[in-house]
Amino acid sequence: MKKSMQLTLGLMGAASLSGVYSRLIEPYWIEVKHVEVKLPKLPASYNSFRIVHFSDLHLGFHSNPEHLSELVEQIRQVKPDVICFTGDLLDHSTAFIPEAIAFLSKLRAPFGQFAVLGNHDAFGNRRAVTNGLAQAGFHVLDNKNVALTKGKTPIYMAGVDDPWVGNPNINRALKGIPDGSCTVLLAHEPDFADEYTRYPVDLQLSGHSHGGQVRIPFIGALYTPPYGSKYTNGLYHVPNSNLQVYTTRGVGMTRIPVRFNCRPELTVITLKAQ
Repeated sequence: MKKSMQLTLGLMGAASLSGVYSRLIEPYWIEVKHVEVKLPKLPASYNSFRIVHFSDLHLGFHSNPEHLSELVEQIRQVKPDVICFTGDLLDHSTAFIPEAIAFLSKLRAPFGQFAVLGNHDAFGNRRAVTNGLAQAGFHVLDNKNVALTKGKTPIYMAGVDDPWVGNPNINRALKGIPDGSCTVLLAHEPDFADEYTRYPVDLQLSGHSHGGQVRIPFIGALYTPPYGSKYTNGLYHVPNSNLQVYTTRGVGMTRIPVRFNCRPELTVITLKAQ
């Protein structure tokens, strides 16, 4: 009886500690993850070019603008060549946009700051988020592309409107990019990479999945959203294509205010020529 009581109390204590950790500690313990990506068409002048990629702030859902201060400082310490945000600035309410602008305005990179909208942004908050990101110095790639020039040969940063609930137009997003160019595409939902293999895109950067937010050892994510279930977390090579897709776990939370075995992520991608 005594051993049974000790075991029960021990399990209750472990569950309690796990709950505290997943609610109050891990959600704000940002991992700076460094990843190398080899791109066959990358011009030599861009070898070791660094992209900071972050996504899914979901401000308003247990993630307030003050939580951005550490993120901003970590990005500034990396000194990236370019900064990319792949959507879901807000969860629902636009009330936090002024504070978000104040923090994001502190981010600058020599080749620019780029963003696309996520499903939470495109569904009801489109104008407010687009204007807010623009005020913060981010170029919103709404089915557009921009040439980045370093040396003689440019690479292209393209962005597609949210593929799930927005008005995506991949043809317009890639319009004018010369054949044989190296192109990085920002698209909020990662699983649309399967559709983009027919296009001349080398690397797709996405968020949306949150890595599952709660990942059980030996089992994996308990839940992933639609269009974020196949390419859930990390770097993938899409089968039967030259396209690679990187999905970040994101920074914020949605649905439930916890993270477990799935820390928020700031990704530093270093491009390498083959």
